[in-house]
Amino acid sequence: MNSFLRPSRRVVLMGAAAMTLPTLLAAQDQWTVLEPQKTMAQILPASYPATEIWAYGGTSPGPEIRLARGQRVQRRLRNSLEVPTSVHWHGIRIDNAMDGVPGLTQDVVAPGATFDYDFVAPDAGTYWFHSHNQSTEQVARGLYGALIVEEPDPLDIDREEVLILDDWLMQETGVIDPAFSASHNRSHAGRNGNFVTTNSRYQPVLPAKKNERLRLRLINAANARIFPLALHGLSGWVVAYDGMPLAQPEPINDILVLAPAQRMDLIVDVTADEGEPAALVWVNEDQPQIQVGFEVTGTASLATRATPMALPPNAALSMMDMSNPTPASLVMAGGAMGALRQAELNGKTLNFRQIAAENQYWAFNGVVGMTDNPLVDVALGETVRLKIENETVFPHAMHLHGQHFREILKNGSMGPMRDTLLVGGRENTEIAFVGSNPGKWLYHCHMLSHQDAGMKTWIKVRA
Repeated sequence: MNSFLRPSRRVVLMGAAAMTLPTLLAAQDQWTVLEPQKTMAQILPASYPATEIWAYGGTSPGPEIRLARGQRVQRRLRNSLEVPTSVHWHGIRIDNAMDGVPGLTQDVVAPGATFDYDFVAPDAGTYWFHSHNQSTEQVARGLYGALIVEEPDPLDIDREEVLILDDWLMQETGVIDPAFSASHNRSHAGRNGNFVTTNSRYQPVLPAKKNERLRLRLINAANARIFPLALHGLSGWVVAYDGMPLAQPEPINDILVLAPAQRMDLIVDVTADEGEPAALVWVNEDQPQIQVGFEVTGTASLATRATPMALPPNAALSMMDMSNPTPASLVMAGGAMGALRQAELNGKTLNFRQIAAENQYWAFNGVVGMTDNPLVDVALGETVRLKIENETVFPHAMHLHGQHFREILKNGSMGPMRDTLLVGGRENTEIAFVGSNPGKWLYHCHMLSHQDAGMKTWIKVRA
């Protein structure tokens, strides 16, 4: 072969590059797009007009993300809204840069822009994703969906249902009430809706059979509503809270309380006979209502099953050394009927009347909103014991990003692993957690109006 016909090494490399670049671009284009956009949905009954909502991929809830434990999640957020947004992957222990909190872990994603979320889901369980920018409005308009991480081995169940509970503050015209910054909601119990749904449907009815065993994955996506729940025509057990498996299933003998952002995994057996009612019941203050109905037809088995086995633990979270924890404290104050006389807002000490004039109402340790310094600054692997004093008259669903914690019960024992804890009005409690994930992590009330009105801080875990 003549030398002038033989390609040089430089030419070969250039040719390889020319072939590789389109291939890489094509691979990038294969990322699944998560697109928040305006769409119309029939949220209210059919006799009412359809509602304009904001939804991922045009569906409410957004498209379910389901994967195996240890699998990688890659979603390209493409913002088709007219306002900035971001996505928080609630309850997942991921890299700090992927947590989706504008101003703390990333910049907002502007209209028309994209952001690539790329992380591994280390723990099996029931999680969810939702907007974390202007979240009082964006979550209330429908920007959320389920993220399900499956256990390695299948459970002894017949099927499962993912049930996302929500409430919508609606006008009779089918329009979502646009008063997202209403001072009453911000200073009282939060934005509670007047129309309650499951998976954006009013009192859906699912098929069931006598003695059928179901796994119910419950997610509370409401802005502020606390759901007391009961079983009718069903019996069962709680097997996980906030995605974290219990050491032993807990029999359901009483009302279950599901606070905003919390999840609960149930395994239930259908005990109702064919034609008899069975339901997950919302035990509201006025009158119990069906949250989800089950139409029982036929028989799955002639006999009931034994108590289910516990779910396999997420082993990395099971150990916590309480021999010498780092102490910390959080005092929550403010709100209507509160005793907040003054607090720091934007570097200035103001009285409550001045704070309220800014449509802010709540303080953590005497500071309204985010601080320059973290509530807790610990090394990786360090255990924290945090005392929480709720001086307000309202309950608060306190959510810690990036880590999981246990409540220290009054008898000194440790409660189940969680990422969101409901702290009642005038209630004091303690939690303990290991700084297991380096970065800057938000800690806030998930009554989202409360977060916007001052109830947020952050912790730092040093690598």
